[in-house]
Amino acid sequence: MQPAPPPPVAVDARPAGAVRRAVRELTLVAVLFLAYKAGRLAVAGRSADAQVNGERIWWFERLLHLPSEVAVQAPLLVHELPVRLANCYYAYVHFPATVLCLVWLYLRHPAHYRWMRRALAALTASALALHVLVPLAPPRMTALTGLVDTGSRYGPAVYGPPEADTLSNQYAAMPSLHVGWAVAVAVALLTVTAGRWRWLWLAHPVVTLLVVVGTGNHYWLDGVVAVTLLGLILAALPCPDAPRRPPAGPAPAARLRPHVVPAPRRPGGAVRRRRPRTPAAGAPPRGAPRGGGPPPGAPAIG
Repeated sequence: MQPAPPPPVAVDARPAGAVRRAVRELTLVAVLFLAYKAGRLAVAGRSADAQVNGERIWWFERLLHLPSEVAVQAPLLVHELPVRLANCYYAYVHFPATVLCLVWLYLRHPAHYRWMRRALAALTASALALHVLVPLAPPRMTALTGLVDTGSRYGPAVYGPPEADTLSNQYAAMPSLHVGWAVAVAVALLTVTAGRWRWLWLAHPVVTLLVVVGTGNHYWLDGVVAVTLLGLILAALPCPDAPRRPPAGPAPAARLRPHVVPAPRRPGGAVRRRRPRTPAAGAPPRGAPRGGGPPPGAPAIG
């Protein structure tokens, strides 16, 4: 008799699935980066249009009575330290903060990660379309604004000369992805966290807006357009925590209270009283000991 073959060993496919998901996410990021590069090449020769659009945005903001970007940059130029801190925040916080938020959502809240990934992808695609259709020079590159390029003057500098910069699109000020991504990160963290301290996540987009304006990299309207686009995208995407309405159906029947039927009363409404029991003839009186002993209080014999 031949021995039975050993049972097949179950192979855990979870590591392989995690690798496939990671590769898919990296592929998506690479596609977005290539699309951004294509948008950079599409507006490379439209610097004149970008300058004209920058002046129009500046005058349109004054027509709307928005505060001048100079009022935000002037306090930074008083000392060198605030300018350097603002430049560092612009250069080193934007992309790492977004990546850390996505990684944390991927590990702890997968449903919210997919929700935010789609929102960021849609926002970036919409921004690329506007970058191609409306090339816009930032305030630091528009002489009419009078703003200083704090990155090139005080450092650290993120961008090089526009004619030699092939890694970034300096004529893509409208909308501001710095502001849009910062607001998306704050919304995601507000959704998955609890407590009153979670509102501190809003400090990230607020500081980002002040930094991009104070360093001369964006106009006020760049941030307004980014927030508007993100709001439309989030309104179209279903949030994982959105409450679902119960299916329509017949209303549940009301719960009936039990009805207690009272006991019938005697005719005439008289209440039957309980008669006292009388001992039978020859029975010992109540309280006498059983077994024929003398009643209590009788004198002892002997």
